[in-house]
Amino acid sequence: MMLNNQTLEKLVSMKLSSMGREYRRQIESPDSIALSFEERFGMIVDTEWITRHNSRLTRLLRQADLRIPGACLEDLDYDPRRKLDRGYVARLADCSWINEHRNIIVTGATGTGKTYLACAFGNAVCRQGLKTKYYRVNRLLTDLTIGRGDGSYNRIMRELKKTDLLILDDWGMAVLDPVSGRDLLEVVEDRFECRSTVISGQLPVKDWHDLFDDSTVADAVLDRIVHNAYRFELYGPSKRCPDLEQNDDDDIEKMD
Repeated sequence: MMLNNQTLEKLVSMKLSSMGREYRRQIESPDSIALSFEERFGMIVDTEWITRHNSRLTRLLRQADLRIPGACLEDLDYDPRRKLDRGYVARLADCSWINEHRNIIVTGATGTGKTYLACAFGNAVCRQGLKTKYYRVNRLLTDLTIGRGDGSYNRIMRELKKTDLLILDDWGMAVLDPVSGRDLLEVVEDRFECRSTVISGQLPVKDWHDLFDDSTVADAVLDRIVHNAYRFELYGPSKRCPDLEQNDDDDIEKMD
């Protein structure tokens, strides 16, 4: 018993507390005696691995700050009126497009599930152990403007560049002045062909050029976003609850 206690103490001191709990459970369980050493040791290692995996996923989801944290691809609504292709989603569900540094564009009328779909892809990427960050476009541009004044601009840009998936929601809610356009170009340029972006908004892609006051910046941004992107265009009636206030925020409920 003393040897067992010493082993448990060592596991805890090495920050292997989940292995310690499983080891204690096996010691106290008569059924474990029938198992081989390899089986028992495998169960101990599996317990630690699962605990660490779940902790990392929890941390990644918290850092992602998804607008709809519970959104997931498995719960998507495939009502025919939405024209959401189940096979198309399935092909992207393994997140191989992240390794290919491809983008995803989701467009459609308000309430059709754009934000939910974008967050569902964000959730899937987090489950792959990759870093994700959600922003509403206007909030991101505001943070960059503030950062230019308080000295945090370069830090924000470095964080955006390192993020495996950047989700830009509410795209096209306002015309971008030259400064905002250049800030957005800096973000897109840093991530071009090395990171992936999901963009969600009501405005059709064909109208995106008109969002920029500076047409040269518009050309540069769209060239880096649109041509290597998978596209979803959602249709159908609004999925919003009738009693929710109609505003510029999109799809705050789960689509089911």
